[in-house]
Amino acid sequence: MASTNRTVLQFSSSSSSSQSLSAKVHPLVVFNICDCYVRRPDQAERVIGTLLGSVLPDGTVDIRNSYAVPHNESVDQVALDIEYHHNMLLSHQKVNQKEIIVGWYSTGLGVTGGSALIHEFYSREVPNPIHLTVDTGFTAGGGTIKAYVSNNLSLGDRQIAAQFQEIPLDLRMVEAERIGFDILKATTVDKIPSDLEGMEASMEHLLALINDIYKYVDDVVEGRVAPDNKIGKFISDAVGSLPKLPPSDFDKLVNDSLQDHLLMVYLSSITRTQLSLAEKLNTAAQIL
Repeated sequence: MASTNRTVLQFSSSSSSSQSLSAKVHPLVVFNICDCYVRRPDQAERVIGTLLGSVLPDGTVDIRNSYAVPHNESVDQVALDIEYHHNMLLSHQKVNQKEIIVGWYSTGLGVTGGSALIHEFYSREVPNPIHLTVDTGFTAGGGTIKAYVSNNLSLGDRQIAAQFQEIPLDLRMVEAERIGFDILKATTVDKIPSDLEGMEASMEHLLALINDIYKYVDDVVEGRVAPDNKIGKFISDAVGSLPKLPPSDFDKLVNDSLQDHLLMVYLSSITRTQLSLAEKLNTAAQIL
């Protein structure tokens, strides 16, 4: 690639432009990016890679997968391994043909001088690519994840700058993924929580959300808060999705599921113990 002499402008999402475009990223993408950052070469300050996904009927870019692309970056130059990028794309599309290139990612906060050149390359791969940035340092205990689109600013026939405009980004997670993401954000972790500890944390989080809903409904009924039809519809859909079971049947269902879970934990513990004993006996037999 050529040198990075072009000016790069970065704008926050407060600007009104590009608000018609939005993106949704799955937690697997964030985990993949963090894993690639941990495995990066010692001399590399950041990693970049390709984002795969699809464009939904409403225009939202759904980012579902990613892979890293080797690159060399200096003060005034950026070089991508384009052959590796194309080989990885072909391999991914053999597994899932519906996944196409939707953009690229880089680690770190915001865009840099080399981002314009990399974005120009991906603009030749797909129209209007998304640029995703992930703060793998998890500054202040939270991972900053942002998405941008780029427009070229021209003066006559001359391109003078690349404008990166932030767009709305939605990170959707199921409960199990949220627990893993919270652990990933923590700067220090004593131990990985067990299944029961994860279940307890999920129940506490669910209880806090229910209390918030109770408080909101009470405030609306008492006239302290103006009613919101969207929130009311969400609450109605959530209540309507609950199974209509007597409390005794619900307790029995939960207890049976918990007992099955405890049985699996017990069996896995016995299996680990048996494998450990077998390994020690085998080692002792080899010594004798």
